[in-house]
Amino acid sequence: MLFDDRFSGRVAVVTGGAAGIGLTIASRIEAEGGKVAIWDRDASAIDAAIGDGRAHKGCVIDVADHDSVQAAALETVESLGKIDILICSAGITGPNTTTWEYPPEEWRKVFDVNLNGVFYCNRAVVPGMIANGYGRIVNIASVAGKEGNPNAPAYSSSKAAVIGLTKSLGKELAKHPITVNCITPAAVRTAIFDQMTQQHIDFMLSKIPMGRFGTVDEVTALVTWLASEECSFSTGGVFDISGGRATY
Repeated sequence: MLFDDRFSGRVAVVTGGAAGIGLTIASRIEAEGGKVAIWDRDASAIDAAIGDGRAHKGCVIDVADHDSVQAAALETVESLGKIDILICSAGITGPNTTTWEYPPEEWRKVFDVNLNGVFYCNRAVVPGMIANGYGRIVNIASVAGKEGNPNAPAYSSSKAAVIGLTKSLGKELAKHPITVNCITPAAVRTAIFDQMTQQHIDFMLSKIPMGRFGTVDEVTALVTWLASEECSFSTGGVFDISGGRATY
């Protein structure tokens, strides 16, 4: 269900917005009257999204690079006038192996994207939101950040840290008309599954009481509500969307 003009006059940034969940979120915000800037590392996918009318602008960036994020924020404001909404969707899984066998360089890579990237993006947009008197930030964490998936220590730990960052920033901004929330999905079948072993995919499915994976449309519906003006009294929140998996 689309809501006409729900995002009219709003400018949103979606990281990892050229594919998967990020692209579906970008498309829906555009369809509901907003203007979206996609921040992604895939230039050709960004061009395709803009060509299809699923975004107004794209910035080719590495979210793990602070200077790249800062430059994208400046470029987006110069082009679209402001940033009202930030959706942090970019993320990687890392390898599936035990903690004691986990390669340190892969650990750093997962944290650089999944945690540092979220921090850099949140940090880049907040001053403008404070100055403009409005903001919505939605960070995409994971149920793994609550429960800790075996053989995914870096992914689980980085997503737990995103939850902590969201709670901290939400409290810091509580006196401003800016909300900061995150979601904790169970597995949603997207291209990120290509980074996982079949054994790990089967494990994730076995943990979901509903017996199925989530869909990108279900996640998008929750994210776009959190990114809307309607979500005005929830901040620092962690919103479950896990098919009954989460126990808290």
